[in-house]
Amino acid sequence: MAAHLPPPPPEQNYLEKLDVFKIKGRDKQGRRILRITGKFFPARVVSLDVLKKHLEEKIFPRLKNKRFTILYFHTGVQRSQNFPGIAALRSIYDAIPAAVKANLEAVYFVHPDLQARLFLATLGRIFFTSEVYGKVRYVSRIDLLWEHVRRNEIEVPEFIYDHDEDLEYRPMMDYGLESDHPRVYGAPSVESHVYSMRCIS
Repeated sequence: MAAHLPPPPPEQNYLEKLDVFKIKGRDKQGRRILRITGKFFPARVVSLDVLKKHLEEKIFPRLKNKRFTILYFHTGVQRSQNFPGIAALRSIYDAIPAAVKANLEAVYFVHPDLQARLFLATLGRIFFTSEVYGKVRYVSRIDLLWEHVRRNEIEVPEFIYDHDEDLEYRPMMDYGLESDHPRVYGAPSVESHVYSMRCIS
C-alpha cells in the first residue's frame, strides 16, 4: 500500500489562497512572469520555514527550465505587517536553486518607496549578487509597466491602481514625504483633470 504524504500545514494552504506568488502571463520578450504582491504576504502569520517550503514545492520547480521575470508589487507594504525581515530575505535568496537564479532575467519593482530604494542601494548590494542586483528595474507608475509587460496577461489588484492614482494627486508620496491616508475631496482644484490610468488605457 502506497504511503500517503502528510497534508501541507495550514499556514501553507493559507499562503497559497492569498495568491502572494503567482506564475502567469509573459512580458514583451516572451518570458514567463512570477507576480509577487507584497501587501498580500502575511509576515506575522507565516513562518520562514513554511514560506521556503511553499516556494520549493509550488514555485521553483515551474521556473527551472524557462526564462522568467519577477513582477513585484511593493504597493501598500508595511514593515510591521508584510516584511519578513532582512535575515529572512537573505535566507530565501540563498534557498533559490542555481538553475532558477540563472533563468531570472529581470525584476520589475513597482511603486518603490524611498526606504526600499535605500535598502537595495546599500544592503541589497551585499545580500544579492551583482548580477541579480543589476536586473532590478524600478517602475514608479503602472502605465510605465506596460512598456515591458503584456497588459492583457497580468492581473493587477485594484488597490494598486488606486495607489497609482494617489501618486498623481500627491507625487511626494513617491519619496516617503507624505502619508498615504485617503485624500479628502473638497472644492475642485487645478488637479481635477487628472484621471486614473484605468479610464484612459
